[in-house]
Amino acid sequence: MESRGGTPARPPVYEGVWRFTAPAVDLSVPQARHAVRDLLKRQGVPAHDDVVQGLLLIVSELVTNAVRHAALLSPEVAVEVGIGTEWIRVSVEDNHPYRPKALESDAARTGGRGLMLVREITREAGGVCDVEHTASGGKIVWAALPLRPGPAEP
Repeated sequence: MESRGGTPARPPVYEGVWRFTAPAVDLSVPQARHAVRDLLKRQGVPAHDDVVQGLLLIVSELVTNAVRHAALLSPEVAVEVGIGTEWIRVSVEDNHPYRPKALESDAARTGGRGLMLVREITREAGGVCDVEHTASGGKIVWAALPLRPGPAEP
């Protein structure tokens, strides 16, 4: 990529990868959400407001899941935010080997819908999400969204 003067164009300042850890406790959920929101503002990420709101909800759900279901084997969770020119990816890593699955809707249940919600938000934004195992036996749950909303996949 070159600028008009023939010199290489510099990538946008907002691109990069940031990672932070937090204890696997309830207080870490709003702290993680606020840290991601502040990072996006500080870096000047040109994301559409709907994308930012969806991303923050995804962060809340993923950290909540790690705190509720993995804390026994993972006293700490890691949150990573990767930002490119057209996308943003957030992931939450813990050391628990259980690979979560999105649960079907059950009107009688008051919980258990977090991954289903993450998948729906991601799909509506035109993004993708998945769960991967780590080399140490834990897992990473991630979602990647376009900076500007796109059409949902069928």
